[in-house]
Amino acid sequence: MHLLYSALLALALIVTTPWWLLQMLRNDKYRAGLAERFGRVPDRIKQDKRPVIWMHAVSVGEVLAVSGLIRRLREENPLHRVLISTTTASGQKLARERFGADTVFFFPLDFAFAIRPYLKALKPELVVIAETEFWPNFLRIARKSGARIVVVNARISDRSFPRYRRFKRLLTAVLKNVDRFLTQTAVDRGRLVEIGAAPDRVAVSGNLKFDIMPARATPLVGHLQIVFKRDGAAPIIVCGSTVEGEEPIMIEAFRRALKWFPNCVMILAPRHPERWPQVADLLRDSHLPWKERTNWKSLEPLAGSILLLDTIGELAAVYQLATVAFVGGSLVPRGGHNILEPAHYATPVMVGPYMDNFREIVELFTRAGAVDVVRADQFADELLHLLDQEQKRIELGRHAAEVVRATCGATTRTLEVLNGFLHHAPRAGRRARQSR
Repeated sequence: MHLLYSALLALALIVTTPWWLLQMLRNDKYRAGLAERFGRVPDRIKQDKRPVIWMHAVSVGEVLAVSGLIRRLREENPLHRVLISTTTASGQKLARERFGADTVFFFPLDFAFAIRPYLKALKPELVVIAETEFWPNFLRIARKSGARIVVVNARISDRSFPRYRRFKRLLTAVLKNVDRFLTQTAVDRGRLVEIGAAPDRVAVSGNLKFDIMPARATPLVGHLQIVFKRDGAAPIIVCGSTVEGEEPIMIEAFRRALKWFPNCVMILAPRHPERWPQVADLLRDSHLPWKERTNWKSLEPLAGSILLLDTIGELAAVYQLATVAFVGGSLVPRGGHNILEPAHYATPVMVGPYMDNFREIVELFTRAGAVDVVRADQFADELLHLLDQEQKRIELGRHAAEVVRATCGATTRTLEVLNGFLHHAPRAGRRARQSR
């Protein structure tokens, strides 16, 4: 089966090569780490010869989710190195900032020739995969190398589940390579078992994202606090992780808000960096006052304007300044994004109805009266209502913070399982190969 899979993957790569080349010309994110993706192991991660824990986190969301887990792994296993791979350039940038460039690299393509150099150079004792990255060749070859494999914070979204279920026969063979799955919810556990995972290898550990510590104050937050206080800028609306089709709704809502709150500020943070120029064009065409974060002078007035947050890694801390926060990818059918970051600060949170990727979290928050779910055509009216109703904002924010506090602990439960694999002897197959 793996030969057929590899052949189909190679064919897909060849057919889509013109598209990838075009994207590389337009956008640096696909060019970054190209040699590493094809199996060139960077020298920076080969210097230290301690045993390796290989953590894979696809993008920014996964990097944030496992940050606390990585910190704890390092503290409790000082004789091991924790190395981190990512797939996206934005995830790579954040991981390097958080964990150091000498421990971070791009995940190889799912071909044996790209995977084996990493396994040979790093000889990982444990491979930890965040959420659901089921790369057949990687899992098969990593298991044969003797590494133990654990998938943490695993989830099967509503959108992915029917597709996975159609390929259950194939997936069963792939999932056999994983020693343990730790899922976010009981629903995810049931779905994993239904698509082929052995029931005795799947356990519920909770959602690591509930354990994300609130972002520390950053220089940007400090500068904004000074400017807002000096100029009487209020209320502050933070629209984070927005996607195509949402920014026009945000801009028109801000236009209406200005009529009632002339000194209000909107901080607009598009999800994908490649869309920053597109959103800048929308703001330019709106004829509203606006500034780009990268060009904003730290004491320049912002009251009555929109600040386009065209940077990576600053949004989480900015949520603490928000009078109201909107979390994007949810007014249009894109699955939504993480509402826990603003919730940590007791910030009242608005989302749209399309939160499939965070279904359980939103249901939990909804039952607790801790999130405001609105349709696109309701957004402006509901935003103005919240801005005008201080007591409702206080209750939403308080309930959100209470939910977060009540559901922490996934990091500790996950760590116990990982340490259990580290403290057991490696597989006999690996010991035999290493002794040759």
